Amino acid sequence: MNPILGNRMNSTNMFWASKKYHLEDMTFPELVKAYIQYPAIQVYFMIALVAVVTISIQGLWSLVHVIITLIVAFIYPLIWYLLHRFVLHSHYLYRSVNFAKVWKRIHFDHHNDPNDLRVLFGALHTTLPTVAIFTMPIGWLLDGWVGAVVAISAGVVVTMFYEFCHCIQHLHYTPSIQFFRTIKRFHLLHHFRNEHGNYGITNYFWDKLFGTFYDKDDKWEKSPTVFNLGYDEQQAEKYPWVAELTKSTK
Repeated sequence: MNPILGNRMNSTNMFWASKKYHLEDMTFPELVKAYIQYPAIQVYFMIALVAVVTISIQGLWSLVHVIITLIVAFIYPLIWYLLHRFVLHSHYLYRSVNFAKVWKRIHFDHHNDPNDLRVLFGALHTTLPTVAIFTMPIGWLLDGWVGAVVAISAGVVVTMFYEFCHCIQHLHYTPSIQFFRTIKRFHLLHHFRNEHGNYGITNYFWDKLFGTFYDKDDKWEKSPTVFNLGYDEQQAEKYPWVAELTKSTK
């Protein structure tokens, strides 16, 4: 790694580690500043930038790349829905000593404290491989290695958009654009009403298709596990690893 870039990323990590970001206490400009300083967002941006510059210099752009980008943008909400519903909200990860730490970081902590910006972002070591796995094969099938590069670039750009929308959904701020107000309402119901629905972030088509969508007028009962995802004291006795990790970080 370039020593200058490495030092910069390390200082950014230390900057983030030394702060306690709670979105109910932040303004929109403060959120934007924190967002662009977050290491994972910077990595996504650099991947997309390097890919665009490389393909542009070599003059390799074609119509198929537009098609790849549109496919990635279309399937991303479905992939997120499936992962969010059947992996992040399953009870299997915390039952394994090997995956308990991962589950705690990528979802339990976020539901436990939905406004903590430090655990709102997806972890880079889990998010980036996931994006690569679900996008690069599509690009490879349509246009070889160039298509694969285009696909992962589209994937990280969509991820950046998702992450920013997710931040806005938890920020103590009323968006002026109706789209953002709408997705904010649906997502906050997922966090503060019932976690068994509204798994989307920017797109709730798949929730509607699979019967997991609800609005405030649908009278879904308030879930007793909305903040702990079912990992209660009884579960902690059987599978103590998340509880032990939680105690060690307080």
